[in-house]
Amino acid sequence: MSERRAGANRPLAERGWVRLVMVLAAIGLFLYGLTPDRAHAATTTAGSGSSAAGGSTAPPDPGSVKRLFDEIVPKLLAEHKIPGAAVSVVAGGQQVFAGGYGVSDVPDRKPVDPARTAFFMGSDAKVFTAVAVLQQVRAGKLDLHADVNTYLTAFKIRDSYPGHPVTVENLLTHTGGFDDTFMGLAEAEPRNSGGLGSALAAHQPDRVRAPGVTAAYDNYGVALAGYLVEVVSGQPFDQYVAQHVLQPLGMDHTTFTQPHPAPIDADLAHGYRPEGGGQTETKGLYGPLTPTGAAAVTTAGDMGRLMLAQLHGGTFDGRSILDREGDALLLARHFGPDQRMPGMAYLLEQRNRNGQQLLVKDGDVPGFHSNLALLPAQGVGLYVTVNGDGEGATGGWVTQQVLNDFVDRFYPAGGASAGGARAGAGVAGAGAAGVVGGDLSKFTGDFRSTRVSQSNLTKAAALMGSVHIAARDGRLVVSGPVTRDPSVGDTQWEQVQPGLFQQVGGSGRIAFELDGDGDVTSMLTDSDPTIAYEPLAWYQAPELHQRIALGSLVVLVLTVLGWGLAAVVRAARGKGRAGQPAARLLGWLTGAVLVVATAGFALLTSDSNALNQTLFLGDSPLLKVVPAMYLGAVVLTLLMVICAVVAWRRGWWGVFGRLHYTGVTVAALLFLVLAGGYDLIGTGQVAGSLDLIG
Repeated sequence: MSERRAGANRPLAERGWVRLVMVLAAIGLFLYGLTPDRAHAATTTAGSGSSAAGGSTAPPDPGSVKRLFDEIVPKLLAEHKIPGAAVSVVAGGQQVFAGGYGVSDVPDRKPVDPARTAFFMGSDAKVFTAVAVLQQVRAGKLDLHADVNTYLTAFKIRDSYPGHPVTVENLLTHTGGFDDTFMGLAEAEPRNSGGLGSALAAHQPDRVRAPGVTAAYDNYGVALAGYLVEVVSGQPFDQYVAQHVLQPLGMDHTTFTQPHPAPIDADLAHGYRPEGGGQTETKGLYGPLTPTGAAAVTTAGDMGRLMLAQLHGGTFDGRSILDREGDALLLARHFGPDQRMPGMAYLLEQRNRNGQQLLVKDGDVPGFHSNLALLPAQGVGLYVTVNGDGEGATGGWVTQQVLNDFVDRFYPAGGASAGGARAGAGVAGAGAAGVVGGDLSKFTGDFRSTRVSQSNLTKAAALMGSVHIAARDGRLVVSGPVTRDPSVGDTQWEQVQPGLFQQVGGSGRIAFELDGDGDVTSMLTDSDPTIAYEPLAWYQAPELHQRIALGSLVVLVLTVLGWGLAAVVRAARGKGRAGQPAARLLGWLTGAVLVVATAGFALLTSDSNALNQTLFLGDSPLLKVVPAMYLGAVVLTLLMVICAVVAWRRGWWGVFGRLHYTGVTVAALLFLVLAGGYDLIGTGQVAGSLDLIG
């Protein structure tokens, strides 16, 4: 399922009054997945294979591990209002810790059991998909560099870029070039999930960029990879994973089948979001895209077995899911346009903390958030999962905090073991060599995540989810979600190598890709190698759009209130209607429709946790009503344009009256241009075709 990565953003109160008004005006950001996070810079070498397992230090002491988690996990659950969590750690070829905290069921207060309590794993299921694909690659049934259409028979991927087909490897590195269109593909009940192949055929998204060039988190591509396993193996994906991954590893409390087997459902955790001082159970956890995480559940103990296999050549307890070469392929770096920055293994993301190379996969679905992290050089793995969204959509950040605290405690910066895994000696030491000089203006401007949809109203997230960069006193000042920490505001960055910047007072890094003319083509962050940020033209700047939308909305609100009050006063005094009442009524109705539609969008986006579920299920009437109202406003506004022209030609009202009516018409037009550009009208063609939004 879709990850909310992208973008753990600051609380609404921290955005200032302008952004508060904008959210109330329904042009606010909604969080999805998201969001963006993470820790420190990447390696310049390929990801370590299983041969590195064992590392250069002794495994963490089980007692010390337990004391750490007993200290931090209950505090985090209480602070973020999350019901429960489970954690497991493997090291030295065995599980050294598995613990449960809090409750799996709020009404019954059932405690979490790390061996039996099954949590929805979300996108951590993608790791199983990568294993399944590599099994078929090693068996000679799939070729990583082959066009996926080679294997598809029931439908084909559209040839949007002739000569540049989508390959199997593209699907495993988020470089297929598909638009992100997860909205409405989840189900509240497992019996309604439908088939994987039919869902992929019916909901094929547009290809919005050439494959293999830029990373953009891609649920459709991963689901397609799982479907290829179905095609070449002749087994449904859930059955294939059960036979070829779960059973060999003895993962008896893990399943991809929906409905779940009864014994697993008996111990299934329930997901929650804080609401009204209590907890509301979440929905939207099932659906046809099983390879991305729909319906997939597991326990912390079972995930320990998977991590041990990944860290030891694909084998656990004498049973293999991959041969050594296949396991090395799984963990190696396969995509990353800048070797100084983190890249992609096969559906595992390279990250670095304290000089330790990590391979990480987050999972986020309504009410559940998880984090799987491997330290291959140390032979260590950690899995943490929670069953709550947390206040302010912080559930995913909680799992990251657990990982950060674990690495900081047992593998601190400057530790004896850090040197061997340090990410790029030249990069790591660049800061000490001094700041690189030069003009920074080419790195400034507005940038938009490649994950922003080009085909549905989730594109509105770009209005506040984009990144703005300015140059000040020889540094870059970055505003926007370049870190997962929701408490972080604007950040400053110093250039340490040409096009490479180090966070001032932090460990983050950003890098800029340039074309042959020296112009910036994208920005990369070490917070998330599954996305890039592309530069926007000045007329695509979100701040400009915010100001235009806010100004237009103010004009419309004042007009609706003013004309409405004037009509009431005239009626109370027994006076006749104002001149050209039909034209005025048309203007009042247009403004009222736009104001009400905007209020509906504000209501839809006001609770980020509830919105996450709504987008997964696509079950809110507002998802249809709001675009329909905006579309109706388009027709009304076009009629207003005609009336404005006639008013000037025939001399309706006085000059001030004509100017006011024209101003209201222009305000409505500008607002609808923005609404269309951000796909709030539904078709994205009414104004988006003008390419004002991009």
